[in-house]
Amino acid sequence: MLGWALTFVVLAIVAGVLGFVALAGLAAGIAKILFFLFLALLVLSFVGRALRGKSVL
Repeated sequence: MLGWALTFVVLAIVAGVLGFVALAGLAAGIAKILFFLFLALLVLSFVGRALRGKSVL
């Protein structure tokens, strides 16, 4: 999921450089959503492992 977020960030940068402003904004929005979704799932995973008594790292 983090890989997809990074892909959309690169797409947004390339589209912005080439002048495709609408596409750049859309790609940046998707990248932001995927990044925060990744962070939320990461935190939930850490909490779940901590509650089960397993090592978080």
